[in-house]
Amino acid sequence: MPELKRRTFLQHSLLAATGALGLETPARAAASESPVATTGHGQVRGYRDNGVNVFKGIRYGADTAPRRFMAPLPPERWSGVRDALEHGAASPQSSKEDATSEDCLFLNVYTPGLRDGVKRPVMFYIHGGAYNNGSGSSPLYDGVRLCRRGDVVVVTVNHRLNAFGYLYLARHGDTHFADSGNAGQLDLILALQWVRDNIREFGGDPGNVTVFGQSGGGAKIATLMAMPAAAGLFHRAATMSGQQVTASGPLNATLRAQAVLDALKLPADRIDAIRTIPYQRIVDVLGTRDPVLPYGGVSFAPVLDERNLLRHPFYPDAPAQSARIPMMIGNTHDETRAFLGGDPANFNLAWDQLPAKLVPNMRVDIQPEAVIAAYRQLYPKLSASDLLFKITTASRSWRGAIIEAEERAKSGSPAFVYQLDWATPKHGGKFGAPHAADIQLVFDNIAKPGATAIGPQAQAMADMMSEAFIAFARSGDPNHPLMPRWEPYGMARRQTMIFDVPPRLEDDPRGAERRLFAKVPYVQPGT
Repeated sequence: MPELKRRTFLQHSLLAATGALGLETPARAAASESPVATTGHGQVRGYRDNGVNVFKGIRYGADTAPRRFMAPLPPERWSGVRDALEHGAASPQSSKEDATSEDCLFLNVYTPGLRDGVKRPVMFYIHGGAYNNGSGSSPLYDGVRLCRRGDVVVVTVNHRLNAFGYLYLARHGDTHFADSGNAGQLDLILALQWVRDNIREFGGDPGNVTVFGQSGGGAKIATLMAMPAAAGLFHRAATMSGQQVTASGPLNATLRAQAVLDALKLPADRIDAIRTIPYQRIVDVLGTRDPVLPYGGVSFAPVLDERNLLRHPFYPDAPAQSARIPMMIGNTHDETRAFLGGDPANFNLAWDQLPAKLVPNMRVDIQPEAVIAAYRQLYPKLSASDLLFKITTASRSWRGAIIEAEERAKSGSPAFVYQLDWATPKHGGKFGAPHAADIQLVFDNIAKPGATAIGPQAQAMADMMSEAFIAFARSGDPNHPLMPRWEPYGMARRQTMIFDVPPRLEDDPRGAERRLFAKVPYVQPGT
């Protein structure tokens, strides 16, 4: 079958050959016990992994290639039983994935039980990679350990990214482009509708769905919280180093679309050709310089299109439609060490080099010399390199989380806010607690490829964070016996759970840094 890789085909061929000889092998016995689930579109066959039923590459939407830039459609029904043993293709993108295709609307389900009537919490994970890259197939997102630990159902998902999911062409006139600026969000809504309609078969409760995601995944969740079509499809939300205070404005988004069209050499009278040209041509121009921002390639993000998104996600306030949804908002202490730490020179800065390094990396318009002076008073023992990472984390990666937490508190529906401070000793601890460090801990996957959490405290951290997310998915409250009492974030105290060994609840951590950057407006990259 097309969704099986060659090795899986050979394994099944071997099973068939031994069966023809009348031989019973352990592999054949395991195959005969493969779990089969019935979805609204047809049956799928998975496999067992440490007592958990795993179904990979379940189709939740039709091939998007014939409907490029349009809203997704559910798949057609199929007959027979389709194998769900391998991840489906990821969206076309610049970064390396095992397989990419416009036929990318697939999800993966991990569950302890099938058709057993147990209403397990559903944990629906949306991957990071900004709006540009990634898939739900990373080993760090494997849901087996969460399922075993918490008796929950875990779902991971692929959807359209970059230009295929967020290129706003609606103002170029063709009605086929009406949904183009938010097509990737509509894919996620379709996947959540699939969960609503099918998750009972997988032992899950469609009335208790938690969306959680890191980086771009968290930003997509913040946007879903303000999209009318997503109302009622999830019941808790957790964002990990991913915020979307404001969406892309439609006029700036149109400028970005024009930059892509110019790079493709498609004039106005030939714009419809973008719907049918080979998708690799579009991938090849994703790095086109952004015509609005002073740095980087074209910024893709959800668009305030007055059709699917009628307001900014967290501006001017928290979205009323999600006021009753419990929320967690988290960040890591050293976010930008993940982005800037790849350059060895950034670990050996002289003081006179620091202002020039800060200018393109703070992402706010403030005098760098004044910021440096303030930080040197706050942290007199830190080096210029330490301040590079500290200042850029506070100004660039942390601001959106603070704004969202403040707006939730003002609305009377405060969020549970956390900060990951625990630093892995890997690489001598030089990266601290960088962007994405919480993924491996939340999934309890510190032994998987790509994990960086090592040392005697690593498993304790994974226990602590995974239990918090499981508790939150179960009840909307992340408290559990492995950590002190976690209080929601209020404007008076700004209570924040510090994940470290030992953990602690702290009021207004890094408050002086927060106040320093509160004096300048925050503009979401992309807006």
